[in-house]
Amino acid sequence: MKTSASSGLLRGAFILGFAAILSKLIGTLQKIPLQNIGGDSVFGIYTTVYSFYTFLAVFVTTALPVAISKYVAERTAGADEKGVRTVLWAGMLTACGAGLLMALGMWFCAPLLSDWIGSEHTLLPIRAVSLALLVVPPMAALRGFFQGLQQALPTAVSQISEQVLRVGLMVALLLTLNATGASDERIAAGAALGSLGGGLAGLSVMLLFWRRYNRIRKAKKFGFADEVRASAEAVSGPQVRTVGVWVKRLLIYALPVFVGSLSQPLLGLVDTLTVPRLLQDAGWNDLASMEQFGVYNRGIPLVQIVFMLATSLSMLLLPAIADAKARGEEERIAVSTSVALRWLWMLGLTAAAGLAVLAAPVNIMLYADTEGTTALRWTAFSAVGGTLGIVSASLLQGMGAVRAPALFLLVSALLKLLLNLLLIPHMGISGAALAGAVSYLAAALFGVLLLARLTGLRGRVSRTILQPLLLAGLTALAAYAASLLCSGLLSAAGLSGRIGALLTSVTGVAAGVIAFAVALVYTRAVSDAELSALPGGAKLTALARRMRREV
Repeated sequence: MKTSASSGLLRGAFILGFAAILSKLIGTLQKIPLQNIGGDSVFGIYTTVYSFYTFLAVFVTTALPVAISKYVAERTAGADEKGVRTVLWAGMLTACGAGLLMALGMWFCAPLLSDWIGSEHTLLPIRAVSLALLVVPPMAALRGFFQGLQQALPTAVSQISEQVLRVGLMVALLLTLNATGASDERIAAGAALGSLGGGLAGLSVMLLFWRRYNRIRKAKKFGFADEVRASAEAVSGPQVRTVGVWVKRLLIYALPVFVGSLSQPLLGLVDTLTVPRLLQDAGWNDLASMEQFGVYNRGIPLVQIVFMLATSLSMLLLPAIADAKARGEEERIAVSTSVALRWLWMLGLTAAAGLAVLAAPVNIMLYADTEGTTALRWTAFSAVGGTLGIVSASLLQGMGAVRAPALFLLVSALLKLLLNLLLIPHMGISGAALAGAVSYLAAALFGVLLLARLTGLRGRVSRTILQPLLLAGLTALAAYAASLLCSGLLSAAGLSGRIGALLTSVTGVAAGVIAFAVALVYTRAVSDAELSALPGGAKLTALARRMRREV
């Protein structure tokens, strides 16, 4: 029984993890057709207003479902069906109430928000995206409910359905409005309506699973009609206090999670509130500043893919570190921490260096021109601090230091604000990109320093710093040389434009990956013991030894 429950939990975690990665990948890559169809002005306006939505939605989409799932799991473990119903009802009331307040706030405060941003073109899109806050909260509450029951499939299907329909509707509206000659403001508002469509799709999926759940529970008189009746009794009868107590408990548990989850959306909000206005102060008009903001955001989807990979790898660390902490295995914690930091440091540094040298062809491949290539290069270096910050935060959370990562990222948001004010007047959007890279690195360094103090972590400079720098340099050099050669050959053959940029980028990436793998083996940046721990590790270790001509 224990083995079955354990395997079910692992299977659920895998399903949720895969769905989260896939849905985030779809959500990240949708920015490319958005820019291609709508242009940089629409892209800038959409990115500006969407940052407000994501900042507010964190409470109902992330924090509250975590609280609901926790208490549903506890009530379920105690066979307390009445308690499960009460938690769900309290969660739905809290989610829908918060969503309604936020939607009304965004709708009626849209003129004020537009004034803060410094662009009247954002007013209509802000109101369009606010509508999603009417349908996303109940969907998220039901996700938390099913996760509390350890049923991962409903959330997974809902997440993917939400993203697919959101992106599909967004692209359809973009094409339609663009063909009719609509203004950039209306096109961006149409793209923002995709969030409403996606929310409706995700909610519909959750309601289907809810209906199925009720059919299964019908024998125990826990159907939909009973739920409505129980909810009505809870509101009108003596259980009002019980629901009120659970609302309070959910808020108390969810608010710290909300604060901890605000950090990355907060960096986006800092940019939204400063970059367009600072660009206007530097001489750009309203719409031109939105266009520049769109150009600035070109590199964000690429860096977010690296962050996504780092997050997925970091999720594997939490159970191991927590287990070692519970057992008091300090040496195991130190070794795991050292390996994880070094690997993610190498990943972020190499990805940043590779993207920086390939910025021009990648920019043409994805966005059709080289506008903002310098900003894209600086944005690429956000991957260095970002990946290191993600892994250090996961390690600290596994060790029980849950508040420190949030505090470090809040400090980095303040640093981002200060650097934006200092750099943008002189460097434009490149200054904003540089400020982001420095801010992410600052948060990462704080995390690493705290880890070093908690674990007694020590490392040789050659292995910790110089080897990764050498690997990144060799990778970047190989990628640059291959892309330069490929570009020259394609130009001689008369092949240029986006196809030529695609071939150049692919060639550069392939050369960089090969150089990284070879350098990884020959410099012994990864030990045989670390290779053996990977899937197929015995074969990888044997291959590495043959490459080094070892017996």
